[in-house]
Amino acid sequence: MNAIIRFFSQPHAMQLLVAIIGIIVILIIRSFIEKRLNHYIKDPDSSYRTKKTVGIVGYFLIVLLISVVYRDRLGSLTVFFGIAGAGITFALQEVIVSFAGWLAILFSDIYKSGDRVLVGGIKGDVIDVGILRTTIMEIGGWVDGDLYNGRIVRIANSFVFKEPVYNYSADFPFLWDEIKVPVRFGSNYERARVMLYEAADEVVGTYSKEAEKNWDQMVKKYLIEHAQTEPLVLMVANDNWVEFTVRYVVDYKKRLGVKDELFSHILKKVESSGDVALASATFELVSAPPLTVESESTTKSNK
Repeated sequence: MNAIIRFFSQPHAMQLLVAIIGIIVILIIRSFIEKRLNHYIKDPDSSYRTKKTVGIVGYFLIVLLISVVYRDRLGSLTVFFGIAGAGITFALQEVIVSFAGWLAILFSDIYKSGDRVLVGGIKGDVIDVGILRTTIMEIGGWVDGDLYNGRIVRIANSFVFKEPVYNYSADFPFLWDEIKVPVRFGSNYERARVMLYEAADEVVGTYSKEAEKNWDQMVKKYLIEHAQTEPLVLMVANDNWVEFTVRYVVDYKKRLGVKDELFSHILKKVESSGDVALASATFELVSAPPLTVESESTTKSNK
C-alpha cells in the first residue's frame, strides 16, 4: 500500500493516470455517440459520414488531452523529436504520403464514399476512406459489365499523387455510352434512323433532361463548352452492312440495364417495321476458273 501511495505521489504518475482516465472517457463518449446516431440518422450515407467525423474528433481530443497533460515535458522532448524525425520520416515515407493523400482526398474533393472510381487499375465503388487506405468494392474483372465481383480492394491513399484518378460520379453523375446496330443493305434507312431515335428517347429521355441540368452546372464551374445530352444517331456504311451508332447519356450505375432495355426496344421496332432488317456477317464465294484433272490412265491412252 505504501508503495502505491508513493507511486501516485509522484507528478509523472498522476499525469499518466489523468491521461489514461481521460482517454477512456473520450472513447466511451465517442462509442455512445456513434451508437445513438443509428436512432436519429436513418440515411446510410449521412450516418457513415457523421460516424467518421465523430471518430476523427475523438482522436483529435485524445491528442489534445495528452498535449495538455504533458505540456511541461514537451519542451525537453523537442530535441529528441528533431533527431528522430529524420529517421522516422525516411522509414515511414509511404505512410506519411498516404496520410497526405487522405488530407488531399478530404479537402480537394478528389472522391468520396459512394463514388465510382478507377484508381491504381482498380475500378469500383468507394465504400470507405481511411487515414491510410481507401476501400473499394471492385466491379468488372471476370464479370462482364459494371457489376460487383465480390472482391474488396484496399488501396494506399498515396496513389492520388502517383497515378490518375478517374471519377465517374464527382460533378457529373452521368456517362456517355453507345451501341452499334447493323442494318442490312436495301432496308429503309430513314425509317431505321427514326426507330432508333424513338427507342433512345423512350429509354433514356429522362436521363437527357437531368444530364442537361447537371452539365449547366459544370459549365459554370469549369472552363468547358456545352455538350449535347440528347440521344444522337449516326450512320456509316461498310463492306457488310449499314452501321448505325446510337450515342446517349446514362446514369453511371445503370449502364448495363439501360443497354439491355434499349436493345429490347430496338428489336421490337425492327421486327414490326417490315422494311428494316438487321444484318449479320455474310461470306461471298468468288467463282474460280475451271480446273482440268487428268488421270494416269488417260495420259497413257493419249500417248
